[in-house]
Amino acid sequence: MKKMLLGFALALGLSGSVLAAGGGFPIEKAPDRTNDMAALQNGAKIFANYCLSCHSAAFMRFNRLRDIGLTDKQIAENLTFTTDKIGDTMKSAIDPRQAKEWFGANPPDLTVIARSRAGHGYSGADYIYTLLRTYYRDETKATGWNNMVFPSIGMPNPLWELQGERKPVMEKVESHGHEVEVLKGWEQTKAGTMSPEAFDQNVGDLVAYLQWMGEPAQNTRVRIGVWVLLFLGIFIVVAWRLNAAFWKDVK
Repeated sequence: MKKMLLGFALALGLSGSVLAAGGGFPIEKAPDRTNDMAALQNGAKIFANYCLSCHSAAFMRFNRLRDIGLTDKQIAENLTFTTDKIGDTMKSAIDPRQAKEWFGANPPDLTVIARSRAGHGYSGADYIYTLLRTYYRDETKATGWNNMVFPSIGMPNPLWELQGERKPVMEKVESHGHEVEVLKGWEQTKAGTMSPEAFDQNVGDLVAYLQWMGEPAQNTRVRIGVWVLLFLGIFIVVAWRLNAAFWKDVK
């Protein structure tokens, strides 16, 4: 049950030497695009089209997307369901009773998922970025899908139409006196609507949006913090020179 809940939460990766706590797969660094308005807008579109049908973002209102450059008209026409209002919170369209019946549990809220999945040596954005790019077909699983980062994940690949279907190509290597299997590459068995490069780009945009959604004021806070530090630095220099001028004739 715990794996299934986490699987839903992650369905929507630092360096290759950092391993995920669950699957032991190398976590890759997610691109930093939280200041890229075009990337955030594209990520919001992917989130609304591929995630919001099952997952809610109950702590985020649609009209907050104005902060990433979208107008109320664009939000209403492209990102909301027919019954949603611009001031509503992002609620999933799935019936909770059906979700529980189908999956054994209700899909959890994703508002702060990019912050909650951080681990030792990698951020939550890194984890999700790697996870969404390492799904593969596995007919032995009930959903027909598996994942290199989260083995036996309870959620099927939400972006399979974009990515297509593929299977991992493994090779055996010697490690600490034992023979282990490592990922050598991927074999595409069914093409998706996007090329691998375009898919990675769109996953990066989705992860950037999830990062932004977890704390929309983060970039503003950082910018204000930089200006505050600059002011304090200038003030210290001025105060130091005033102090020297005031005490220069005091013996």
